[in-house]
Amino acid sequence: MAEGLRERKKQETRIALSWAAVRLAVERGYGAVRIEDIAAEAGVSLRTFRNYFDSKADAIAAREVDRSLKIAEELRARPADEPLWVAIRAAIEAHFALGAEGHGGRTPPDEQWVKGIRVMMTEPALQGAIARAYARVGEEMAAAIADRTGTTGMYPRLVAEVIGAVRGVVMAEWMRADPPRSIADLLSEALDQVEAGLPAPE
Repeated sequence: MAEGLRERKKQETRIALSWAAVRLAVERGYGAVRIEDIAAEAGVSLRTFRNYFDSKADAIAAREVDRSLKIAEELRARPADEPLWVAIRAAIEAHFALGAEGHGGRTPPDEQWVKGIRVMMTEPALQGAIARAYARVGEEMAAAIADRTGTTGMYPRLVAEVIGAVRGVVMAEWMRADPPRSIADLLSEALDQVEAGLPAPE
């Protein structure tokens, strides 16, 4: 039990640091944020920050890793008799916000927040870190799908890639929607279309 509590605390610290990095980068601009600022915002020491991340880009990109790992974990835990895409939807909806429910929930975001996210995402260092994060989590998601479905080969990888595409399209649409839309609504709409087989619009 003690080991489990320690692991949970470590995960909570990691999420807090990552979310602090995102929040400060959006509010101040990526270039104006130091790792010392992130540590202070999360209420930990600089040494603790370095125990988790090598850079602020890695701290921000970690949200993608942690979110996807949580979704994969939830997918494995869903009832065995639940249809695959029902389980995937439930897992995504349970963990997409990842500690940032005020900015990733069911209400449309503040326009200044979205503008800050757009600017942040133009940073080359961050783009590279996020690309590496996507590569890592795709394998884990495919493994979770393979475990759940008992399949091998292309199928679990295809499903994992579809989930990754949904995530990417939803985030892109969230950043450019005018008027702003909530991530929850966009996710629901995207998953509805995927579950329907992506029929051509009439």
